[in-house]
Amino acid sequence: MKRFEDSVVIVTGPSDNGIGGAIAEQFAEQGAAVCLLGIEKPVRLIKRLQRRESSVFWHEVDICNTHEVDKAAATCQELSGRIDVLVNNAGVEFSIPFEEIDDDQWDRLLSVNLTGAMKMTRAVMPFLTEQGGVIVNIASALGMAGCAGYHAYSASKAGLIAMTRSLAIELAPRGQRAVCVAPALVHTPMAHKHVSSLDEASLKDLEIAHPLGMGAPGDVADAVSFLASKEASWITGISLPLGWIPSWGLPAPEFRSSIQRNEEKPLKG
Repeated sequence: MKRFEDSVVIVTGPSDNGIGGAIAEQFAEQGAAVCLLGIEKPVRLIKRLQRRESSVFWHEVDICNTHEVDKAAATCQELSGRIDVLVNNAGVEFSIPFEEIDDDQWDRLLSVNLTGAMKMTRAVMPFLTEQGGVIVNIASALGMAGCAGYHAYSASKAGLIAMTRSLAIELAPRGQRAVCVAPALVHTPMAHKHVSSLDEASLKDLEIAHPLGMGAPGDVADAVSFLASKEASWITGISLPLGWIPSWGLPAPEFRSSIQRNEEKPLKG
């Protein structure tokens, strides 16, 4: 029997080649039916899942919109009959000097990365499987360490880590869990765009901060599927750093300066 056979997993913000897509494929390979929620339909990802004869459902939803979120959660429940795992993967990011950020930029980023995860979690909780349901939040190493220019992003991911800890306490009496992963830099189209603009010295600093190398989306998916599985049934409230630990530091000034004043972009998760 496969690890997630007969289970239903929701993944928000999946893309064709990013972290969310890899997570969806990992769960599908392990037998789960997958509900994909987001704004931009990941056509190639869905085709890959369908070729494997995986059970997959797509629902367009803006996770900042409470009505759309509630409707999407209810629809997933109606179509599948259950919800076992929610993966809050959707997010946006940008880099800008602190004194130049405006209120709308700050509010937008927290609305997607933190409040959006809250809304999804709240909408799913009435349907989440008793004695075994899991919420998995995708945070970032920047939620544990600072990086110049990424103050709003870091704040949103630190908030997600803190929310995970508090949520775990609330869910435990129901036999449900909340966990979080905090990846360092991962090989995604967005990361490649940033890294390609770094000079040789900055690339060297990046290597020092990632002594195991940059991760692949599948590395994050492996950690997520384990934490959501029965093998991790005694693990809750944690935020697991991936590919990085705080004592390794981050090449903050160099990395930020290479992408200064980037416009807000969806994370290809």
